[in-house]
Amino acid sequence: MVQLIDSDIKTREVLGWKGVHVLHFAGSSCSQKLRIFLNLKGIPWESHLIDLPAHQNFQPWFLGINPRGLVPVLVHDGAVHIESNDIIQYLEKTFPEPRLIPAGHENEVAALLRHEDDLHLDLRTLSFRFVFAPPGPPKPQAALKSYAESGSGTVQGLKDRDKDIQIEFWQRAAREGFTDERARASAQKFCSEFDALDKRLAAQPYLMGDALSVLDIAWFIYAFRLSLAGYPLERLHPRVFAWKEKLLARPEFAKEIAGTRKPATQVSRTLEQVAGF
Repeated sequence: MVQLIDSDIKTREVLGWKGVHVLHFAGSSCSQKLRIFLNLKGIPWESHLIDLPAHQNFQPWFLGINPRGLVPVLVHDGAVHIESNDIIQYLEKTFPEPRLIPAGHENEVAALLRHEDDLHLDLRTLSFRFVFAPPGPPKPQAALKSYAESGSGTVQGLKDRDKDIQIEFWQRAAREGFTDERARASAQKFCSEFDALDKRLAAQPYLMGDALSVLDIAWFIYAFRLSLAGYPLERLHPRVFAWKEKLLARPEFAKEIAGTRKPATQVSRTLEQVAGF
């Protein structure tokens, strides 16, 4: 679990916040995942919106809360937790009912969520290429400079390599854009994962069996976002498509992705065309 220690936190005001506070952005996939989880659990929480298109997450105030510059962030009674999957597992232990991680399967779910998280930069690549499609570099140099120079630069007291990975991602995007080659490679990873999920759903209604779990929430977000990008989910993975539509019919899911943009008009080819599916 990634809970920051005192020396990681430069924006000291949050240490006095009481209750459950979430710093998030409407269109962030990880924020959507956490908000759906909070809806299903019925946990009261206070919202703090962070404007990602305006690069508020790269400014000193936010980096003083999360040195990695990512949303969502949970502040619970002054304790700061980062990384959406870790936040979800922490909240599941803190607010155990209704259960969204099957009893006795905590370690399995943790491993499956780590595997899911390994695809996050691939999702970002496809989102910026086919859904958001900004006309210029996705992050200007001034914002990246603030990102590099602000915050403690440590997580749990140690220099944080994850921030370097994020900066490298955005610098490469500024140099090269999101090329066909990168998009195809990311799309192929998701194709393999969706094939595996389709087999799971042949024998059971949800990814962990007969009951909805955090795994369904996590993969729903990926399936929905890839569908926006033009991924042929219904044709290639019909069970995953039907499962996604079933979850989308639930208000706890639907309201959290309602404002996500459809593919930008400047996108000349869909993901399906670029990937050759």
